[in-house]
Amino acid sequence: MRIIFTISILLFSTTLLLSQNNKLITFFEKSNYLETPRYDSTIAFCKALAKSSPLIHYSSFGVSPEGRELPLLIADKDHISDVSLLKNSGRTILFIQACIHAGEPDGKDAGFMLFRDFVTDKNITKYLENVSVVFIPIFNVDGHERWSAYNRINQNGPTEMGWRTNANNLNLNRDYIKAEAPETKAWIGLFNKLDPDFFIDCHVTDGADYIYPITYGIEINGNMDSNITKWQRNIYLPEITSSMEKANYPIFHYVSFREWHNIESGLESWVTAPMLSNGYTAMVNCPGLLIESHMLKDYKTRVFATYKMLEYTLQILNDTGKELKKYKKEADLYSSSDEFRKKPFPLEFNFTKDSTMVEFKGMEYTQEKSDLTGGKWFKFGKTIKNYKLPYFNNIKPITFADLPKYYVVPKQWAFIEDLLIIHNIKYTKTKNDTAINVKTYIFNNVQFGATPYEGRQRVSSFEIDTTTIKMELAKGSILVPVNQAKSRLIAHIFEPMSDASLLKFGYFNTIFEQKEYGESYVLEPLAREMLKDPKIKEAYETEVKNNSNYPKDPDAILNWFYSHSQYKDIQQNIYPIGKIF
Repeated sequence: MRIIFTISILLFSTTLLLSQNNKLITFFEKSNYLETPRYDSTIAFCKALAKSSPLIHYSSFGVSPEGRELPLLIADKDHISDVSLLKNSGRTILFIQACIHAGEPDGKDAGFMLFRDFVTDKNITKYLENVSVVFIPIFNVDGHERWSAYNRINQNGPTEMGWRTNANNLNLNRDYIKAEAPETKAWIGLFNKLDPDFFIDCHVTDGADYIYPITYGIEINGNMDSNITKWQRNIYLPEITSSMEKANYPIFHYVSFREWHNIESGLESWVTAPMLSNGYTAMVNCPGLLIESHMLKDYKTRVFATYKMLEYTLQILNDTGKELKKYKKEADLYSSSDEFRKKPFPLEFNFTKDSTMVEFKGMEYTQEKSDLTGGKWFKFGKTIKNYKLPYFNNIKPITFADLPKYYVVPKQWAFIEDLLIIHNIKYTKTKNDTAINVKTYIFNNVQFGATPYEGRQRVSSFEIDTTTIKMELAKGSILVPVNQAKSRLIAHIFEPMSDASLLKFGYFNTIFEQKEYGESYVLEPLAREMLKDPKIKEAYETEVKNNSNYPKDPDAILNWFYSHSQYKDIQQNIYPIGKIF
């Protein structure tokens, strides 16, 4: 009877486990690897995972413009459910997000399989010994529900998918510094609570055809702390590359071809701007991995390749995360120091003319002239070709800024305070009206984008020089100390030369507008009087010589004299953010 009872218990337990496991088969798997779940099914599966094991916790971290909750899963061996408490565990925190571009759902389905395996597979559960995992299955929840089979023309599956942008038509992966979208604000709040040690953003790429199911981006070209860079270059990348190769999912660095689609034109790398996710995390000393699964591979291949990148990353962090956490802590301290601040800070990078020859496994293709458009028509074949290509990956900084002790924000630009709060950047306020001498920038030849970009009229180019002015500050003006862990991020917010700066995004466009003008009957005699000054005369003649439009435009000629007179607007083209050294 005891034997019969024991067998009965074992059979019951096995049946219960099988029943539980069947409930945790993902929508993707049930569809024969062809489909991805809608929002409601995604939330239901999140809740089923949380119900299946105390290892998993489900919650939300914000609400979208259309009122949908932003879902969040936590996997932690001590069953911690509060993101603010995860750091206290001492474990490495891995933060994964999917569907920031909701038409690219590979990471959602790969992440669901990973979280299911935390519950059902001891070979995966063991990685939670030293790592806690936080997962956003859908970041762009509103775009996710703009559902269609026709949302990704270049992409081979799934059957239907979401849309690239959110309900306000903002690309959330261009919003990390300006943080306009409610989703971005919620994400940054979550990130600041987590203070993760490693971040992964899951995407699907566009571009040419090649054999790699995954290309990846990681910031190793000089924009991060040197020890974190070495850890990524010397520990993470060799291990992840080897593991993926052994699993028959070879990977290559995320690159552009020097001529779009034309593989033989060569390869280029870059440094990611902090308006994008992995560029943003790099500026706060958190390595960010960009996973770009290859759009021409079938959906099953892409999801399983993404799964393996997540699994092997988790394995590496479980083994070496303590070392990374140490480097990250040291980087935060260094970023807060005078030593860091007193070095020229690189804002822009570019590759040099130097290149190295690399092997790249692509597909054979032909190039012909289109009889429809007259352009180049690339046709990719079925034959694998091993290319030997020049790879322009010698990245050097090309633009620097001198970092001050403080950035000064006059009270009238108060919108910046909200942004500082969102990014958890420390600041103080002046207690009285005051006037101080500050260094700032003066702009010339400012050009604007011909079309809006992310709802903003961006500043595309300018000439810039430094100047010293006396800045009148009303009580409550803001002083932002640079000596803090987020000094890199602060520099990209305030320094105009950064491609992610508030100025480049058009937040200060009013400073470039002329608000007062002179009438011709006043300016005609004034111009003649001004020309009696040899310096003015020389400057005007130089302007006429260098600007072929001037002799044909009387208003422009007179306005030149107005802008060089004592009546000019002394604040026009002056950057209203000061720097105290």
